[in-house]
Amino acid sequence: MIWTKLTLISIVLFLFAVFIGQDAAYLLMLTVAQVVYVPLILQMIVEKKDWFSRYYSYFSIPATISVILLQLVNDPGWDYFLAGIYLLFTFIVAAYGFSRFFTRGFVHFEEFCIDIALLNLAIGGVWFFAHATNIDTGFSPIITWLTAIHFHYAAFLLPVFIGLLGRIHQPPLYPLAAGILVISPMILAIGITFSVWIEWISVVLYMIGIYSFIFYALRVPFAHRLQKWMIRLSFGSLGITIILSFLYAFGRLSKDYSISIDFMLQFHGFFNCVLFALIGIIGWSVYVPQPKTIKWAFPVSKIRGNMVIGEKILPKIRQQQDSGSYKGLVDEMAIYEPGIDLNTLSPAIRDFYENTLDYRLYAEIKWKNWFKPFAFIYRFFSSFIGQINLPLSSKRVEMTGDIISINEKLDGRSLPRAWVRRINNKVAFVALYSWHNTKDRTYMNISLPLPWSSMIGILELNQIGEELQLSSKKSEANSDTGIYLALNKHHFALPIEESFQVRETEDGKLYAQHNMWIFSLPFLKITYLIIPRD
Repeated sequence: MIWTKLTLISIVLFLFAVFIGQDAAYLLMLTVAQVVYVPLILQMIVEKKDWFSRYYSYFSIPATISVILLQLVNDPGWDYFLAGIYLLFTFIVAAYGFSRFFTRGFVHFEEFCIDIALLNLAIGGVWFFAHATNIDTGFSPIITWLTAIHFHYAAFLLPVFIGLLGRIHQPPLYPLAAGILVISPMILAIGITFSVWIEWISVVLYMIGIYSFIFYALRVPFAHRLQKWMIRLSFGSLGITIILSFLYAFGRLSKDYSISIDFMLQFHGFFNCVLFALIGIIGWSVYVPQPKTIKWAFPVSKIRGNMVIGEKILPKIRQQQDSGSYKGLVDEMAIYEPGIDLNTLSPAIRDFYENTLDYRLYAEIKWKNWFKPFAFIYRFFSSFIGQINLPLSSKRVEMTGDIISINEKLDGRSLPRAWVRRINNKVAFVALYSWHNTKDRTYMNISLPLPWSSMIGILELNQIGEELQLSSKKSEANSDTGIYLALNKHHFALPIEESFQVRETEDGKLYAQHNMWIFSLPFLKITYLIIPRD
């Protein structure tokens, strides 16, 4: 399906540049990527319903023609104009990558790899513009060109290939290996600019990621035999070129240049341009695996904040208040069955959620050491906004507050209520509680208003003995659980996870531990002591 008229035009224009162009032959390795490889890849991954698909020809045809004309003209004024057209095209591709990411968020890592590839193309476009217009980047023209080609092949084609592979098969270490290859282009660029040691480390990371994907490619259950051998050949060729890169980087480190740039252009360039890129694109064109669909249908609170939440949002909530009132975060814990069994669940835990105002709440906030610098910066914003405003000190503090009922029509969810928590009479949390049911499973649905948006926590309740666990981690692939950012009608999955473990102690008090992770790294632990008021 990708071999369309536009593809044929691109190939013909490239062949025209090969025979008529004035530039050195090795420069055509970048030209073929810009004119043939990039358009083919975009036709593979762009969905017909996306805005980019409707206007694709208006972007790609001028960009392709401008790259070809750069081979034919030799006028500085035209160089700026033609290279600028291609640069604008890469910015539009990056905008499409950002729009893909924003409508999905940090889920499906294989799609995230493709998003990064689309963003990286704009960086390649900047370096190409600098090369075509002879802008002084602080590097020699050949290094500027090599950086441009690096971001077209290693930072664009490779992340797309590993994303397509991930659509078919994802072993347990796929995110780690893919993550290494996603960040390595940036580390390599930093190394070339500042330190040969960083450059060498980036090549070592490349080797780990590439050989991991060579192994994965041998295990993927491809639907077509031709595709299987082409994809394996494509990834396998990288196993050779990365050794050449390693020897070249080691030569720069040891000052023993056994491999020169000219050698790299001839052999490294040929393997990447033909065996990796061309064979890989043909292989994936045999059958393009489709992305996993995302359908989030859970209800989201319509209430949004302004620049300041805190006390200022409370009058707004009270104006929406129903005539009824609530004492707890939920009327009946029975709605969360069968995840919990009220016959065996601790009666004190049940009573706390149904009669929250009958309890006093004490908290100890402990930021992880690695996160404390970020927490210090975050504190400036949270204290001004008055939402999720946690102290830096780990000293135990009492959280006081109220539960305010909210009009269902204005919130949009079932029986919503606001739990307002304060520390030292200052608002720390304004959390809007509700629940929803999906496929015979009831989830706790919590909304925290943010400036013109809200953060949504969808928690799954499970009973462990007499204890209660609430978690945003997905127990099933299609589970609603997660932490999301709601902006207008878009739901954006955040790379944050949280869990609560609530248990009753021997003296009748409740003990709860709240753990949070970002990118799977723990960054916050809050320990709660919950005591009945009587």
